[in-house]
Amino acid sequence: MIITLTLNTSIDKAYQISGTVCPGTVMRVDSCRNTAGGKGLNVARVVKLCGEEVMPSGLAGGKNGELLEQLAYEDGLTGRFVHVNAQTRCCINILDEKHQSTEFLEPGEKVNALELERFMAEFEKICTDAEVVTMSGSVPKGVRKDIYGDLVHKVKGWGKLVILDTSGELLREGIKAGPDMIKPNQEELSMLVGKPVTNLKEVKEAALMLHRGGIGRVVVSLGKEGALLVCGQGIFHGIPPKIKAVNTVGCGDSMVAAFAVAFRRGYDDKESLKYAVAVSAANALSEQTGYFGTDELEKIYPCVRIQKIEV
Repeated sequence: MIITLTLNTSIDKAYQISGTVCPGTVMRVDSCRNTAGGKGLNVARVVKLCGEEVMPSGLAGGKNGELLEQLAYEDGLTGRFVHVNAQTRCCINILDEKHQSTEFLEPGEKVNALELERFMAEFEKICTDAEVVTMSGSVPKGVRKDIYGDLVHKVKGWGKLVILDTSGELLREGIKAGPDMIKPNQEELSMLVGKPVTNLKEVKEAALMLHRGGIGRVVVSLGKEGALLVCGQGIFHGIPPKIKAVNTVGCGDSMVAAFAVAFRRGYDDKESLKYAVAVSAANALSEQTGYFGTDELEKIYPCVRIQKIEV
């Protein structure tokens, strides 16, 4: 079982428009698709597509929270969400005819201390049958910045593998608990090490520093260049084949999902990286967020190259 945690869940609205976004004008939407959103819900959908048992969890509130659970159920996901008074947020992603993405992300209404305490108590029960737990994304207002650090510490104490995918102070505080894996991009990596990270050599050095500081696997997403993995087996660069991306939203979440699946299946680190890069690239070929076609994955996987990089 894989548990995917999303503290700041959302109703994700994908607007498809003709032309491009023109500020200060009335824009007509050609189509709208609502999905149960937040990074961990994207992770959950991909885990399910990969064929593993998954249960999304997190906070859900108000009528939007009810809709979130309904949409998740329609995607074949049976979740265990802790209910709060704060209305679940909405996030909008505008996709134009050039496949450019413009996002508007609500912050998430305030969650009070008693609700958060109730969640912490419930989450231990939720994780009972889990082998891997992913923790993804931002948090609503009212949630302290060290929440992920506390959660990582607890989940590791329960004997589960933990993947943490967040940013800013949440990430800085979260890594203090030594998660089994983190997945920063170059900007987040720069923040963590306190200096610019602009090329592959600097990425390698910064990720190695974090790994030696107690993080089992540091995976740095490199966009179309794939991902770099620093782990106990060494440093590896996973390079996808060239593809014509349709929608890159959710590629990072797909990578997290694939690593969670790989850990659940007992893949070694090199095999995990190859699988994750392939799933992420397959996601980029779909207009849907947190989705890939099996045929595309089967074509891409053999073409992913894994290069070992010297320390």
